Amino acid sequence: MNGLLKFITCGSVDDGKSTLIGHMLYDAKLLFADQERALELDSRIGSREGKIDYSLLLDGLMAEREQGITIDVAYRYFTTERRSFIVADTPGHEEYTRNMAVGASFAELAVILVDVTQGLLAQTRRHARICALMGIRHFLFAVNKMDLAGYSQKEYKIVEKNIRKLAVDLELPYIEVIPVSATEGDNVTKKSVHMSWYQKKTLLDYLETVDTKDELKEPGFVMPIQRVCRPNAYFRGFQGQVASGSIAVGDEVTVLPRGEKAGVQSILLADRPVEYIEKGHPAAIQLDREIDVSRGSVLVKGADLKVSSMFTASILWMDDEKLVQGKNYLIKLGTKMLPATVMSVKYKMDINSGENIAESRLYKNEIAVCDIALSEKAVFDTFVNHREMGRFILIDRITHLTAACGVVEHSLRRAENLTWQELDITRQFRGEKMGQKPVTIWFTGLSGAGKSALANEIEKALNTRGNYTMLLDGDNIRIGLNKNLGFQEQDRIENIRRTAEVAKLMNDAGLIVLTSFISPYRSDRMKAREIIGSADFIEIYVSTPLEECERRDVKGLYKKARDGKIPNFTGISSPYEPPLHAEIEVDTSKYTLEEAVEYVLNKLQQYL
Repeated sequence: MNGLLKFITCGSVDDGKSTLIGHMLYDAKLLFADQERALELDSRIGSREGKIDYSLLLDGLMAEREQGITIDVAYRYFTTERRSFIVADTPGHEEYTRNMAVGASFAELAVILVDVTQGLLAQTRRHARICALMGIRHFLFAVNKMDLAGYSQKEYKIVEKNIRKLAVDLELPYIEVIPVSATEGDNVTKKSVHMSWYQKKTLLDYLETVDTKDELKEPGFVMPIQRVCRPNAYFRGFQGQVASGSIAVGDEVTVLPRGEKAGVQSILLADRPVEYIEKGHPAAIQLDREIDVSRGSVLVKGADLKVSSMFTASILWMDDEKLVQGKNYLIKLGTKMLPATVMSVKYKMDINSGENIAESRLYKNEIAVCDIALSEKAVFDTFVNHREMGRFILIDRITHLTAACGVVEHSLRRAENLTWQELDITRQFRGEKMGQKPVTIWFTGLSGAGKSALANEIEKALNTRGNYTMLLDGDNIRIGLNKNLGFQEQDRIENIRRTAEVAKLMNDAGLIVLTSFISPYRSDRMKAREIIGSADFIEIYVSTPLEECERRDVKGLYKKARDGKIPNFTGISSPYEPPLHAEIEVDTSKYTLEEAVEYVLNKLQQYL
């Protein structure tokens, strides 16, 4: 028997994916008697006027049966005399592309359905690109609904020609094209009597015999650390799953990112000792000397992985919210989770033509090439070398939803050539010399909330007390350092990032820094907190209501914004996301300026 084959069915909506797999299971006698009887009963109210509706075997959700479409991924395990299979039947509707990508992430082969009467649609091309992005190398294009085209060889050849052109454009290494009728069963498990012009294998024959083990060998031994196991004072093991290669007791491994070396003292597979372990197996490895290893570290031998903080990647954007370059996310890379920023969108891909289009924003279901910066150096490799260390997901920091999945194309050399220079005169040393703790006091709130007036009075009070301070006001920074930035979302993001970096440098000089910025996005303020350091960042939310801010509108900005004369104005045509856990909150509509200053100073005592 051939080994286990994991494959995905995909393609545009209503191209017959669920019907194809259902018919294959039915004809191959791979159903229990009660399943077969339930299918026959359910089909009486199905979408085929009482005839057997094979899609019902996989479309189990009520909404799927009502609409006649696949919404979620349906996994099926089955075995024939020649092979075992796991199939992921995925949705074709563009709205559920995220679910299709999840199915593609586990597969070795993609069965892509193409309706012969419609040809290659945009979603068909998108699914093919996503499968290629996920590293699938074997593609079976099932040209379906041949019965509706009168089993015409001419119609099939037109579609086949376009498929082979797509395969060349996407550089797909292994493809097969089979004409089928999922509803009638032609070329699914048995040769079609209606298509004598096709003499190659049926779909099931091909799946039972295809060899997917010809993948490029991933060089060396690689094991990302998931957990440090220390059940007693005598054993310290590093647990994970071997991503590539093998390792034996006595071998020397390198621990990345630190680069320290140690010998393998013992290997545990579950609870029993073994002499060696290989790809795909979980292990607990004990080293012959104490080394600082934690979750996110990687054990390697003979593998040239990268240790860097920047790389170029291809990504599939899956969030309902658009991607704006400069925005901060969490990245899951190997077993490491850390903040990351999409520095720039280099270009996005046209789904139909494959052309690269210059763009700085990305919308749902679009594929693009981006430069990504990590908050610290991490271990990774290109996807073509090591799949496990070359794929990642981006996670929205507010909603915690997966925003994108992607693969590493290459490391950025400028990050590899830069090393943070440790200085002997530190922030703490300068702060102690000035007799203060260097922190950043970050005022945020709507325009007109009273941020600048409050920050100015508090700086005066701190100086009277003997502190050394610097106030960074939003307007002043935009007139100088950030005068090249506008008020689009990506400009606002960069405005806050630069300000946070300046505040950090001033903290390093020993100063207490006060900033007065609207800073409307939570993710940007979270990023500023990380840049400066959470222990040295004090967020003050000036929560004055919008109505009061408009009443105080001495510059007339709100009126102009409501009249449409100022686009992207926070609170009117652009959103403000209030802090969820600010250290201090003050509503200046409830206090005089002097009372607000006294209130904030009292609250600040515990932080300074």
